[in-house]
This record gives sequence, C-alpha cells and structure tokens, in this order.
Amino acid sequence: MTDSIDTDGFRANVGIVLIRDDRQVFLGGRMGGRGWQFPQGGVLRDEAPEEALYRELKEEIGLERSDVELVAATRNWLRYRLPRQYVRRNSHPPCIGQKQRWFLLRLVGAEERVHFDATQTPEFERWRWVDYWTPVREVVYFKRAVYARALDELAHKAFPRDPPALPDWSAQEKHLRKLARNRDGVVSRPEKERRKDSAAP
Repeated sequence: MTDSIDTDGFRANVGIVLIRDDRQVFLGGRMGGRGWQFPQGGVLRDEAPEEALYRELKEEIGLERSDVELVAATRNWLRYRLPRQYVRRNSHPPCIGQKQRWFLLRLVGAEERVHFDATQTPEFERWRWVDYWTPVREVVYFKRAVYARALDELAHKAFPRDPPALPDWSAQEKHLRKLARNRDGVVSRPEKERRKDSAAP
C-alpha cells in the first residue's frame, strides 16, 4: 500500500488536534530537534480518512481509539503547497503539497499512555501541552496558514458558545483573520511573509 496522491499532486493526509479538558492541545517535538507540530500522516490508498486517523494516532503517539473521543472534523480537505525544495518529483504524479482532513480528539485515557516507540521510525521524541493557538506560531512557516484555518473551524465546532479567544498577536498573524487562498483553494502565505523568510539566512 502506498500514499494516495491525487491527479493535481496533493497527497491525502490527516491531521490530529488532541485536546485535554483544560482545552490545551498536544504539540509534539520532532526527532532531532526539527521543530514542533501536531501529529499527522498520509492516507494510504483504499484507506478512509478516519481509519488513517486512528492508525496515525497509534503510530505517532502510541494512543488507541479507546484513549480518545472524536469531537469534530473539518468539513472539507484543506490544502497547502510545499516549498519548491520539498516537492517530491520521484512520485507519480509529483507530490506538490498536501490535502488534509483535520480531526479534533479529546484525551479520555491517561496521559502516561503517550509513547513514541510504536514504530521503528518515531516522528516525535518529546511533547508538551500548549494554549489552543500556540501551534500556529510553532509549526514550520509553510503550514501556519493551514493550521490557523483548521484550528478556527474546529474551535467553533467543539466550543460553539465559547471558542478559544484569538491571542493578542493574532493582529499581526494575518492568516488567522484573513486566510490567503489562491484560485484552487490552496492555503498560501501572505506575500510580505514570503519575502521576509526568503531574505533570512
């Protein structure tokens, strides 16, 4: 079985937002100090997104279906493009980005059940619990807008009467308020931010 890549070059993927009763979310530290992100992973051919969700949950952070409660999911696929250097040209078709279904899970099992040795190639080596919007600033730059969009949709589904308030810094993070999208619905980065990152050493 292999990853599912559509004819436009977007790899099907699931993202996992794991939340505690205090409404903080799980953020995993990638192996080798390669930053922080939510658990996520590819959907295999002939695999339903929800099946991929529970497989990735087990593989990446060691939790079983019984350890969590499925609270909400994004209505549609959310897409983002990969920077040119990360495009997988050896796949057919070439993988130019990801389309993701995001799932909000509530932890109902013991936190001690989290572990990273369910596979021989673990994704994470540490984790922490953070405020709801913190991951937008922690994740690699090209995923920030899609994180903001997923968290915004899930917050309103999970907490319709009291969604987590936008942080003070959200006025500067324009993708929290007005997500830049191109014609095919792919979340893109604001031009000002792209220029800033391209100038960095």
